[in-house]
Amino acid sequence: MRAHPGPTRRTALAGGLALGLLAAAPAARASTGSHRSATGSLVLVGGGLKEDNAQVYGEIVRRAGGPAARIGVITAASVPPSQDPYADDPARCSNSACNGEYYAGLFKEHGAAGAEWLPLDLDHVANADSDEIAARVNTMTGFFFGGGDQYRYIRTLLRGERQRDSRVLAAIRARLAEGAVVAGSSAGAQIASGPDMVSGGESYQGLRDGSTPGYFDDATRLGYIPRGGFGFLRSALIETHTGAYGREGRACRLAADTGHDRVYALEENTAVVVDHPGTAHEHLTVLGPNGVAVLDLREARAHTSAAGWALSGARYSYLTDGDRYDARTWRAFPAADKRRLVPTGADPVPAGSDVFHSAANPEGLAYAFRSTARALAETRAQDSATATTFESGPRFGVTFTKSARSAAWTRDGRTAQTLIGLRIAIAPV
Repeated sequence: MRAHPGPTRRTALAGGLALGLLAAAPAARASTGSHRSATGSLVLVGGGLKEDNAQVYGEIVRRAGGPAARIGVITAASVPPSQDPYADDPARCSNSACNGEYYAGLFKEHGAAGAEWLPLDLDHVANADSDEIAARVNTMTGFFFGGGDQYRYIRTLLRGERQRDSRVLAAIRARLAEGAVVAGSSAGAQIASGPDMVSGGESYQGLRDGSTPGYFDDATRLGYIPRGGFGFLRSALIETHTGAYGREGRACRLAADTGHDRVYALEENTAVVVDHPGTAHEHLTVLGPNGVAVLDLREARAHTSAAGWALSGARYSYLTDGDRYDARTWRAFPAADKRRLVPTGADPVPAGSDVFHSAANPEGLAYAFRSTARALAETRAQDSATATTFESGPRFGVTFTKSARSAAWTRDGRTAQTLIGLRIAIAPV
């Protein structure tokens, strides 16, 4: 299976990046006003988009014009054919070209009139300034960015330390402003970020060591790109693969370190649809079988003591299929077919000993972040619950607390499908 490649480590890409990022850091926020607001829409998937997810593929096609949709597929986050030892084997290849053809075929299967791979990757960097490809972009009604490594998108489609748009990216940005849909999965969703886009890292090491501008071969080190990605979405940091890799910890640390007060954390095979991105009317809708978390750090306070780093005052909401969120007012609206959950359970919340689904855990236990929050919402036996990291030295605890501003919504009357406004605190224990 060569579809939707996940994040990969990258030895060949890191050369010379750290110095350029450090030099660029002071100007990162000053550049945020340089892009015009969009009247089109975004469909951002947390990775792992399955072939049969007609709900998400269908939404992208519908927004691109339905039966008249013409979709350009960009897979520059994948390794280029020159770096794929199986490039000549259609059954085993996993590179930009074969992944691009794969996605183009899927969009046709899901109803698009036309879908084609645009030959943009590390083997064809010059194509990003091609008049011919820019002209093709101008005929398209939608675009899809595939997964892999988001820094390859920077290398391919942005220019220089100031990360100026290539000709093709400028054309895509103009099409978005004119009403096109721009979609992406995994790295293709991450690259929509504005300043301080995450470039790698694990939750535990991020909480312990903090974040660093740059792009690192150490897969556990929390790094970020100060100038960010393409800046299609600037109202929050973007996190992906949240449920699969327990990334809420690194998201909280990066947001606190870089002064952001909101994160959208997307789970796999699930999309957040963003209407009117970059405007006062920006609002989001969740689409798919899993969920999207909103981490609200407006009232959060971080501090470091001899015991380690800690965060208090953050809030956590978890939105599922059909829920909406108004970015301007920070308000969540559960789907119309959900009702307020009245907790009836009397059992205590199970003690979670691997809150972020640690890769170091030999038992591979399911991560306890979301399950602890849901169990707390479903019980009347307690008002707070703590789950801890698998790692120690220090061991971190994540404490969830109910408040007058928190609530849960349900479809079946028992399960907390949607959570709004739980308080969270992270501290050494």
